Amino acid sequence: MPDKPKVVVVTGAGAGLGRAIARRFAKDKARIGLFGRDNARLEAARREVEAAGGAALALPTDVADAGQVEAAAEAVERAFGPIDIWVNNAMVTVFSPFSEIKPEEYRRATEVTYLGTVYGTMAALKRMAPRDDGVIVQVGSALAYRSIPLQAPYCGAKAAIRAFTGSVRTELLHNGSRVHITMVQMPALNTPQFDWCRSRLPNHPQPVPPVYQPEVGAEAVVWAAANRRREVYVGWPTVVSIIGNKIAPGLLDRYLARTGYKSQQTGEPVAPDRPDNLFEPVRGDFAARGAFSARAQERSTQLWMTTHRTWLLLCASGFAIAAGAALRRKSR
Repeated sequence: MPDKPKVVVVTGAGAGLGRAIARRFAKDKARIGLFGRDNARLEAARREVEAAGGAALALPTDVADAGQVEAAAEAVERAFGPIDIWVNNAMVTVFSPFSEIKPEEYRRATEVTYLGTVYGTMAALKRMAPRDDGVIVQVGSALAYRSIPLQAPYCGAKAAIRAFTGSVRTELLHNGSRVHITMVQMPALNTPQFDWCRSRLPNHPQPVPPVYQPEVGAEAVVWAAANRRREVYVGWPTVVSIIGNKIAPGLLDRYLARTGYKSQQTGEPVAPDRPDNLFEPVRGDFAARGAFSARAQERSTQLWMTTHRTWLLLCASGFAIAAGAALRRKSR
């Protein structure tokens, strides 16, 4: 008998990584609750999910509002049944020196990115804990470990999500719960956020290279939801950033002080009054990918190695045994 399709919630599903995550789950025939602020993009995502073989419900939701998150979760379970997987992905940010960020801007970025994850986790656990089943995936970033200039709100929120998730994880372990919570640390991704983030930079914001397509991150999220790993790193830049920060954080501070401003901007100026999505969604036809496809990588060797590590370990063990046998024969 075939497995029953999973019921999945994806926040920030209208564009960018969230849109790619929804499409990837749709390949497995999932039933997906699509949370986001722009109804037109949610409907476009719903059509993509259905074209890929899944089913979807578009639910306009501001994740910074706990009541809206709870109501949307109820709607998903009425339509599709118990939620199996909840992906907290929604975010907004401000590209700016910290000294130029207004208090209300910082609060809004924190409420969406951090508290949106908290409220999503609350709604998920309210349903999963009594059933003693389910998976929560927190979309993180290498910046949860290694902060960079010009993105204080985002770095702070992602670091907070990492700390919050660790606390919840230990409580679930204390309770003997089978609900699993994991965090997927992303590299720079080619998403539309750089076209609509609030920015006070003179030139157009860009992801710090090397850059990956959002489908790479989506594959990692789907894999993390099916494999009980505490944390998943995506891409060698993520691994290098996290490990490097543990070894030489002061050196990285000085390096980023020299390079972090230029590496986050293209050479093209940007209008200071361009529309941004901090408080309201930007209208337009935005999907999963942003403006940097020409330089974005379609796959990650590191992620492939992570998802195939059992096979790689078996191969390495077999090679070691064969090499040992050959050396013993040679020494006779």
